[in-house]
Amino acid sequence: MDPTLAARALAAATEITTTALSDEDPAAVLGSVVRHAAELARADLGLLMTRAEDSTVVVEAVAGTPGENVLGLVLPAESAAGRVAQGAESVVTADVTTDPRTAPYVPRELSGFGPFAAAPFGSGGRRLGVLTVYRERGSEPFSEETVEVLTAFATQAGVVLALAEGANARHRVTLYQERERIARELHDVIVQRLYAAGMQLDRVRRRMSKRFARADEARLGEAIDQLDETIEEIRGTVRALRSPELEQQQLPATDLAESARAEVRIAGELLGFPPTLELSGELADIPAERADHIRAALREALSNVVRHSGASECRVTLYRDAGEIRLRVRDNGSGVPHDVAKRGLRHLAERADASGGKFYLNSSPSLGTLVAFDLPL
Repeated sequence: MDPTLAARALAAATEITTTALSDEDPAAVLGSVVRHAAELARADLGLLMTRAEDSTVVVEAVAGTPGENVLGLVLPAESAAGRVAQGAESVVTADVTTDPRTAPYVPRELSGFGPFAAAPFGSGGRRLGVLTVYRERGSEPFSEETVEVLTAFATQAGVVLALAEGANARHRVTLYQERERIARELHDVIVQRLYAAGMQLDRVRRRMSKRFARADEARLGEAIDQLDETIEEIRGTVRALRSPELEQQQLPATDLAESARAEVRIAGELLGFPPTLELSGELADIPAERADHIRAALREALSNVVRHSGASECRVTLYRDAGEIRLRVRDNGSGVPHDVAKRGLRHLAERADASGGKFYLNSSPSLGTLVAFDLPL
């Protein structure tokens, strides 16, 4: 994937996340989503359509021409946009007016366009609609890489919007329960995706540093730093959302084994080899607050292995008994460099201290690194 395109997509997703969480008018957020989508795809027109109860889709936001003329336009459930909104895969075609999958449903207002792509807006149970982009007839079709980036962007933007809109669902759940749900979704979904994307960009930068112009490498570095800062801001938002009233409630338990497998799988993709994962004890009913601390420690430790260690082996051990849960992450790399910012490790030490646990780090160029994080249950 073109690293510049990936960086642009990540910057756009970060901006939308920030906007959606700042109590902006939902219409303004939708406008920002479709504008960024059109820019990423280099499209002449972008439409964001939401799904109605009868499975038709309605244009809610527009970027480009014919602009306001298509706001409120309704497309049938059988159209490509309607099918994607209902759960189908992304659709792409070189000419929306001649492809038999799309031609019967092209409204007059869109008949002057050719290349077309439709990506689901949101994912799974949070699929809100569809994001479509168009180019004028005779233009170059959308590439597979562009459609891949558009699909990832539309999925993440939809999840963010769903989380933000959740704050208005007070008729279904109490305010405190809703805040906790948003906090958990932000922590488990958005932070993980931003973390993985940041790791991928960092890997690209390090592997191709000799081929990048110095300015391009600097821009990639800035994008990675911005992602790290955004992750910390979201974590701060999560902490602010969680009120003392919620902490006194019995929150749902977490399957920490499944979370650990997901984190290790992402790290393996970035390292080029699978870390060894050892699980011991009952990990399916860990209190949510304890599980959050362990996940944060595992993610930070694996992030350091990916970014700095140059390791060829990594072992993750997670052990639970009646009294505590213990995490160990070992690698045979060159240790954590002295000139590397250790903000994440300081946060882990603060987490352990605040929750009555223990954290320690043992790192050397000859022996590699050991990160240990223990919490009482």
